[in-house]
Amino acid sequence: MSEHTDLPFYDGRPVEISGRGWLLILLAVALGFAALVALPLRDAPLNFVPTVLFVAIPLGALAMVAGSNWRALFGRYGIKQFGQSLGFGVLTIVVSGTAGFLLGLLTPMVANPAVTSLAGIGPAELVLFLARTFIQLIGEEVTTILPLLAVLWLCVSRFGLSKRVGLAIAVVVSTLWFSALHLPTYGWNIVQCLGIIGTARIVLTLSYLVTRNLWVSAGAHIINDWALFLGAYAIGHAPIGA
Repeated sequence: MSEHTDLPFYDGRPVEISGRGWLLILLAVALGFAALVALPLRDAPLNFVPTVLFVAIPLGALAMVAGSNWRALFGRYGIKQFGQSLGFGVLTIVVSGTAGFLLGLLTPMVANPAVTSLAGIGPAELVLFLARTFIQLIGEEVTTILPLLAVLWLCVSRFGLSKRVGLAIAVVVSTLWFSALHLPTYGWNIVQCLGIIGTARIVLTLSYLVTRNLWVSAGAHIINDWALFLGAYAIGHAPIGA
């Protein structure tokens, strides 16, 4: 697809989405997340099912109300876009790492159970883990960007606010939503989820707003998280002693 000159759907382009349509999309986002966390499928390959549903349910709802225009959420992905993903991925690591260091001086941080579990798995399990998280991280972008566009539509099309004001509100709401989704993972540590996860989310959202391409923000998200995963795996499997 060609590069987008503006964000899709909030102003009736490339297709008008009604209030009922946005409600359906948001319900699908919630249902997809519920499938991810609630389906009791923990062993491979069945544990791929909730992850796929996490992506497919919201995109399916978008396709129901927008037809083939659901693809406006995405753009082409080549060398240039990979470079953008890499740049924003590194920026996410730096910004969230800095926030984590500073907050760690003030209050204890909670480790991500998925990261700590990597120390006890083998190479084949690592490959499956990375494959599943590859899909899940795309889903996390879909689960964040669709609510952002919904709030932007509400602010501009229904409340008559300017795009700039509506976008600021949409970024705040979607960041809070994304941070809240991570509360169970981090022991309901609100400070950590807002200060670190929220900070990372703002950079990732910026990557979408700049490029209008969810593949770019998903790529940046994958680079950020995989750097953490692979670093933890390497440390957990490092030889002991000199």
